[in-house]
Parts: sequence; C-alpha cells; structure tokens
Amino acid sequence: MGVFEDVVLNAKSAATTVGKKAEWLVDISKLRMNAAELGGEIAKKYEALGRLVYDSVKANASAEGLVEEYVESIDVLNAKLDEINEKINVLRNKSACPVCGAQNAEDALFCCHCGVKLKYNDAPAASAEEPQSQEAEAETPAE
Repeated sequence: MGVFEDVVLNAKSAATTVGKKAEWLVDISKLRMNAAELGGEIAKKYEALGRLVYDSVKANASAEGLVEEYVESIDVLNAKLDEINEKINVLRNKSACPVCGAQNAEDALFCCHCGVKLKYNDAPAASAEEPQSQEAEAETPAE
C-alpha cells in the first residue's frame, strides 16, 4: 500500500504544479493580449494624429487643441501599456532596465544589454544628483 500511496501523492503534487503553471500561462497570455490591444489603439491614435497634422497644414489652419488632446490620450494609453508590461515582468520574474528597457532577471545586478547597474544603491545616486543641483543653483542668478 505504501508504494501506491506514494504514487497517488506524487500524481496529486504533479497535477497541482501543472495547474499552477497553466494558470500562470493564462495570466501572462491575457496580459499580452491586453498589451497588444493597447498597442493597436496607440498605433491608431498616432495615425489619426498624423492625419490631423497633415490636414491642418494642408488647410493652413491651426489644430493645436486637437493635437494636445491626441498627445494626452496617447500618453494615457502608453502609461496603461507600461503598467501591463510591468505586471508581465513581475509574473515572469523579470525587471526592465530603467535606461534601455531590456528585460533582465529580477536578481540581476547589471543590465544584460547596456550594462547599467540595476540594483538600487542610494549613496551613488544621491551623490550623482548633488553636483547637478549645485550646477543648476550656480546658473541661477542671485537675488
């Protein structure tokens, strides 16, 4: 009886693991489909924006208000797409490089594409920002 119970236990464990993996794949697939749909919407907005600019130039008319609306709607869609891509990265245990956007392992210290340091280290970042802010202050005229 002991061998049969071990086989049943292993089968249940395998079924549970397969079920979790399938759920994981479904979640990623749904997110990818959402990302693809958003990408299509963004492409349509870009096309409409280009058509609007072209028509306004041809008609020698200003379309600044409409252009701003299109730009804002594209920015909103891009933000949503970034959120979806971040969710996909979390599910895949990946992180995007803040410089080049390449996908890296979650525990990577450096980007596999551009080599920038990925792990957060507040001391160098703070010291790198200080000279820039001091230069900006030096450029500002004193009152």
